[in-house]
Amino acid sequence: MIRIRKSCLEKWKRKCTYCGKKDIPLQVEHIQPKSKGGSDRVSNLCLACEKCNQKKGNQSVGEFLRKKPQIRSLILKQAKTSLRDAATVNATRWKLFNSLKETGLIATIGSGGQTKFNRTTRKLPKAHCIDAACVGEVGIVEFKTQQPLQAICRGQGGRQKAAVNKYGYPIRYNPLKPIKGWCSGDIGKNLETGEVGRVNPRSKSNSFNFTVTGKKAKSIHVSKLRLVQRKDGYTYKFCSLLTINVQENAV
Repeated sequence: MIRIRKSCLEKWKRKCTYCGKKDIPLQVEHIQPKSKGGSDRVSNLCLACEKCNQKKGNQSVGEFLRKKPQIRSLILKQAKTSLRDAATVNATRWKLFNSLKETGLIATIGSGGQTKFNRTTRKLPKAHCIDAACVGEVGIVEFKTQQPLQAICRGQGGRQKAAVNKYGYPIRYNPLKPIKGWCSGDIGKNLETGEVGRVNPRSKSNSFNFTVTGKKAKSIHVSKLRLVQRKDGYTYKFCSLLTINVQENAV
């Protein structure tokens, strides 16, 4: 039963199939009632909140959603989808976990339900960084800051020497980098305003594109820029403030 419930959670995205609500207690429900010929196969199971489950009762999904044909069609289509993708993700997780254990590193795993239990019992808000701290067996959770730093992988850029048209013929050649000591993605500081942003150099101009998070790119002369950090394939930004008390431990 536990494996079936986990399969349903993966398949139906951890939300009520009928009303779409999340972060509420969910029940495993038969799309076609057993009293009307429905089976216990995973393809006939979905997730429903208590209110929708009681309201649907012994009705088939066609009867229950007769006034909402679009939602009914989506549910029937989703019910037929394979769990192959979910199985692949789970297999990848176990492979990664076993590889980490072989290195001698301390690795901890846990279910999504356990993570949610650890977070809710400590009265912590929902956030990815907090969920990461609540995985597995958790004792005291101590926060050093209310504003975590988010790192987003952007890659190291392309190696294509020329841009081509739809026929494969080159239409322009990409300049060799660095350009005047700068590479695309370097972090620079505007000496006039003190703003910090990403720099995109131009090969035929002394003015570079300068982009500050949340603002449009603007042109700025290279002499007014100072290097802060070389590109490393990531962009960084601070997340929104968390409603937690960093002075007290959540136990």
